[in-house]
Amino acid sequence: MLYGGRSGEHEVSVASAATVFSHLDRQRYEPIAVRIEKDGRWALADRPPSAASAADVIDQMRSDVSRVRAGRDVIMPPHPGDDALVLVDRRSGGAHGAEASATLTGLALDVIFPVLHGPYGEDGTIQGLLELADRPYVGCGVLASAAGMDKAIMKVLFRAKGLRVTDWQVVTRREWRTSRDAVLARLASTQTGPVFVKPASLGSSLGISKVTNAAGLPAALDLACEHDRKMIVEAAVPEAREIECAVLGNEAPETSVPGEIVPSREFYDYEAKYLDNQSRLLIPAPLDVDLEREIRRQSVEAFTAIDGAGLARVDFLLSRSTGELFVNEINTLPGFTTISMFAKLWSASGLPIGSVIDRLIALAIARHADKHDHEISAI
Repeated sequence: MLYGGRSGEHEVSVASAATVFSHLDRQRYEPIAVRIEKDGRWALADRPPSAASAADVIDQMRSDVSRVRAGRDVIMPPHPGDDALVLVDRRSGGAHGAEASATLTGLALDVIFPVLHGPYGEDGTIQGLLELADRPYVGCGVLASAAGMDKAIMKVLFRAKGLRVTDWQVVTRREWRTSRDAVLARLASTQTGPVFVKPASLGSSLGISKVTNAAGLPAALDLACEHDRKMIVEAAVPEAREIECAVLGNEAPETSVPGEIVPSREFYDYEAKYLDNQSRLLIPAPLDVDLEREIRRQSVEAFTAIDGAGLARVDFLLSRSTGELFVNEINTLPGFTTISMFAKLWSASGLPIGSVIDRLIALAIARHADKHDHEISAI
C-alpha cells in the first residue's frame, strides 16, 4: 500500500490508508505499508497507519510539525523485475548522518494499492511509474487519472460525452499575475451570478472559494493560484444539492445507490469535510426513482468518458430551484476515511468495505492481465 504523498491532501491520505489497512483480510493478504513523506521520500513504515478520523490525523500532523520521519527508505525501480521495491538500509555516520553506500534488499509485491489523493499520486504520476515497473495496481490508469485530476480537461471530456456541466473559464497563474485587469474584464463579460474559483488540479476542496460579486474575485484567484498553476472559474448552480455516486469495475462498471451531502457550511469545503464534524450524509439520497436511475447512468458515462478503471466517485450538483442536474467532477481515488462517501455508498448498496477492497484488488489483477493479453496471443 502506498499512502501519504507530497500533496496538500497528505493527511487525508494517511486517514484513508488507516481505514483500508484495518479492513484488509489478513487470511488473504500480507500488506506492506509504504509511506510517501511530504518531501517525496518513500519509507517502509515502522508501523502501519492506525485507524483514526481525518480530523484527528490532520490535528496530530499540524501540531507535530517537527515529527521525525520513520522507517527505512525504499525505492521502486522504474523497470520490470522480480523486486518491486528496493530497501535502502543506510548505515549511520558521515557528514549527513549516513554513509554514501547502502545495503539494497529486494522486496517482491503482487499488487500495489495506491491510497493517495491529489497531485503526485492521483494525477497519473504514480500510475506512470507503476506502468514502467509493470506492476498491477488498484484504480485508474495514467490517462484517466490525469484527466480526472484536471477539472478543465475533465469538463471537456464530459461535454464531449453529452453530459451537462456548468459553464467555466480557465485562468493560468501567469495570466493572472501579469494581466489582472484583462482577466477580470474577461470574466465579467462572460460570467453572471455567483461563481466558484478552484485550483484545476487539487481535491478535498483545498483552495476553493465561492464568489458572489466581482469584488471578491481577486482574493479568490490569489488563493487558488497558491495551489496550482491553472484555475477554473465556474458558474454556481442555484440552490445546489450535492449528490454523489460510487462506481466500481473495469469494462462493465457498476454503480452504488446515490448519496447526498448536506454541508455544515455554505458549500462542502475542507473544514466541512474533515474538521467540524457537522456535515450530514443522507444515504440513500432522497430522490425519485427516475432521477436516481439517471444519476447512476450518468455516473457510468462519466467513468467511461475518462477511460476509468477500478473505482471512482462521481459528484453531481442538482438545483433545487430548477431541477437541473450537472456533473460536477469525478474523483478517481476517492477517500476511504471514516467519513468518506465511497465506502458508505457501497455499504448501503450491500457491499461492505472489506468486500470492496477484495473487488478492487481483483480488478487490478484482471486489468493488468488484460493489458498483457496481446503479448500472450502473439506467442
